[in-house]
Amino acid sequence: MNRLIASVLFGAAIFSAGASVAYAANPQVGGAPMYASKNIVENAVNSKDHTTLVAAVKAAGLVETLQGAGPFTVLAPTDAAFDALPKGTVEALLKPENKDQLVKILTCHVVPAKAFAKDIVSMVDADKGAHPVKTVGGCVWTAKHDGGGRIMITDENGNMADITIADVEQSNGVIHVIDRVLLPKM
Repeated sequence: MNRLIASVLFGAAIFSAGASVAYAANPQVGGAPMYASKNIVENAVNSKDHTTLVAAVKAAGLVETLQGAGPFTVLAPTDAAFDALPKGTVEALLKPENKDQLVKILTCHVVPAKAFAKDIVSMVDADKGAHPVKTVGGCVWTAKHDGGGRIMITDENGNMADITIADVEQSNGVIHVIDRVLLPKM
């Protein structure tokens, strides 16, 4: 929270959706401490709430990318968010023949910038209430906030996710935990 984005690539911003946001320095996620000195993958593998996301990142071949220099902002859906998808969706996406679709979905949860919650709020305010968020996967989400600490991200299908844990700093970016899987228009 105590950092500003020096520049946001082509107006990229963070996306998230509507619950109360938990702001904390070095918060625990999924029962595990998160360390600013570790990269996105090194931290995510320790979260008991992100086992599906980690499995999907591995199946999509994105581990090396998310261990790279970044900076990245990752909207990280919880296992409960994946469980809320229609029955069989996750299993189908993890099949090798669906790798391209999985890569698209996952890269639409990544923004090529490091944006903390206060940065997102500032961008939303500068855009009079709704900021377009351009993702690595080519999706454009819409970030909004309620003025009371809640940041929401809406996908191209009108589905909204809340950032439930904000500002999980990483050596190569920042993670915001979200309560819904955002999906590109297909």
